[in-house]
Amino acid sequence: MWDDAFPSFLIGLREGLEAGLIVSVLVATLVRAGAKSRLPQVWTGVLAAIALSMSFGAVLTFTAASLSTAAQEAFGGTLSIVAVAFVTAMVFWMRRSARSLAGEIKEKVTGALTMGAGVLVLTSFLAVGREGLETALFLWTTARAAQESAGPLTGAGVGLVLAAVLCWGLYRRVLSINLTRFFTSTGAVLIVVAAGVLGYGLRDLQEGGVLPGGTAYAVDLSGSVDAGAWYSTLLQGVLNLTPTMTWLQVAGYIAYLGVVMTLFVRGVRGGAPSPSQRPSPSSRPSPTPEPTRRPAWLVPVAVVAVPAVLAGLVVALARPKPAGGETVAVSVKDCGQGFTAPGPGRQTFQLRNTGDQTSEVYLIDPATHAVYGEIEGLAPGTTRDLVATVAGGTYAWRCVPADGKAVTSKAVRVGGAAGAGAVVPVSARDLAGPLRAYKAYVNRGLATLVTETRTLRDDIRGGHLDTARADWLTAHRTYASLGAAYGTFEDFDQKINGRPDGLPGGIHDKDFTGFHRIEYGLWHGRSAGELKGPADQLAADVEGLRKAFPHQDFDPSDLPLRAHEILENTLQFELTGDTDQGSGTGLATADANLAGTRELLTVLRPLLTTRAPHLLPTVDADIARLQALLDAEHRDGRWTPADRLGRTGKARIDGATGQLLEDLSPVPDLLEIRKSA
Repeated sequence: MWDDAFPSFLIGLREGLEAGLIVSVLVATLVRAGAKSRLPQVWTGVLAAIALSMSFGAVLTFTAASLSTAAQEAFGGTLSIVAVAFVTAMVFWMRRSARSLAGEIKEKVTGALTMGAGVLVLTSFLAVGREGLETALFLWTTARAAQESAGPLTGAGVGLVLAAVLCWGLYRRVLSINLTRFFTSTGAVLIVVAAGVLGYGLRDLQEGGVLPGGTAYAVDLSGSVDAGAWYSTLLQGVLNLTPTMTWLQVAGYIAYLGVVMTLFVRGVRGGAPSPSQRPSPSSRPSPTPEPTRRPAWLVPVAVVAVPAVLAGLVVALARPKPAGGETVAVSVKDCGQGFTAPGPGRQTFQLRNTGDQTSEVYLIDPATHAVYGEIEGLAPGTTRDLVATVAGGTYAWRCVPADGKAVTSKAVRVGGAAGAGAVVPVSARDLAGPLRAYKAYVNRGLATLVTETRTLRDDIRGGHLDTARADWLTAHRTYASLGAAYGTFEDFDQKINGRPDGLPGGIHDKDFTGFHRIEYGLWHGRSAGELKGPADQLAADVEGLRKAFPHQDFDPSDLPLRAHEILENTLQFELTGDTDQGSGTGLATADANLAGTRELLTVLRPLLTTRAPHLLPTVDADIARLQALLDAEHRDGRWTPADRLGRTGKARIDGATGQLLEDLSPVPDLLEIRKSA
């Protein structure tokens, strides 16, 4: 957790020390002026600044949570850049002001003592509030970059506590610190950290669609760097440097670091060293009359309550509201009843099934049938929320009962600029072309497989077991490349590629047949005579599958599902060695599965390109990355067994497969056959 905590520790220490020095000077000036009775006013201002900073952090957190994914990326990226600007300004200001900070604060306090209590409260509030707001903003951005809050909050807490101890020591004159040197050293480190935050912010803006170049990678070390290693975690946590960075990230990082660090170093060389800073006595202003007494608890409670209430109002206003405050009816008779034109922005619609059948309901564009949001399985008498982002356009509800025809509500028009986010639904007709193309690919693959399994059978009949091992792998890879058709092969799949798991006799069970039965025998010293029967049966089963496949039902909705499931099974079985029966060729099978996934995406590409134009370039890059990692484990015609992969190598392959799976995960939803179509 320290890698995520260090940047926040540094900002907590610096900002805490700045604010603590200001408070120390304020308190020392009042004490030496004989105005101890005015100290509560200082603490009231400090308390108000803390309350404002915490409220600001809450507003950032909960406002971002109510945004769409793309909007969250854009919001986070923008605030990351704002945080970099604040930190940069703070670093230069503190380097310049460290020597004169005490004198400036004393002058302000001296002036405030001659005026009312509110001026002293305001002086301490403004002095501390700026540091608090900067801290809250930087903490929010670092927690977002780390994708967790425990590390950054712990680091900031430790830094603030240490800053408080240092300030107490300075105030009590038990410590002596050269503040100019301290702020110069930490400033240089913060500039490096801020460069990483800038790069992270630019990446967020790219992922949010605000900036271009999201798939133009200047650095891609994912194939050679273990993202889970301690050094990778440390670099990413402290400096926000990742194995893959776009050209814009690299350019922003280098430009910021080069320009800002150069200016900072020049400023340091041009300034003279300063003595240690500590609160020191000053001339005593004349005490002022005691202000009118009021309840001691009133002002502190007010300064904490007001920011909290305001933050709550902001968060409440930012949360999605039920459109029009009305419930939309879902049924054959009342579909869309209660629906009025919503305002633009993120809206929550309360949908209640007023009928007697479980229904699906879609928010659609009636002209194009594009779907903005959907709820499946809405039971009679139940109410559920549907959240959608509304922009300029036409909207209607489509209610689809389980045993009835779809009904579309009256359309409403929303003014303003048109927005994106709607998914054009896919029908069985849309998938007919890709299905024909894929079935043709499977038919060709099965014809090849028939020839290869016959060759394997002949090798075993002739006692050529070394040749049989090579031909076994060739045939098994061909079968593995047909992964999207597994659900259609019915009982043939268990016969051809079944595993002994769950069989009463295990590897000796009579129902353990096919490729893995022969694999076990070839790599465990079984004779050709023992393997002749399983080889004959495999060849016969493959021939039976080739004849049966053209007449089997192939559900078109299986195609989008298999785009994700093939590699999901690869990660679960082949990459763990779970299917290995002695050949050590799990990575070869994974390679064949990747080829099958690539073929499947080829036939689905026209549908995906129109619905998610940014998806395929990302997936293509993921596939190339995983392919390179697998190729690296295929040397001199031999594949590295999965259980002999080094820790780093396995982590790289698992990580690349996991990333590809994550990027493929939208495909089933994008190409789901919806009843609204």
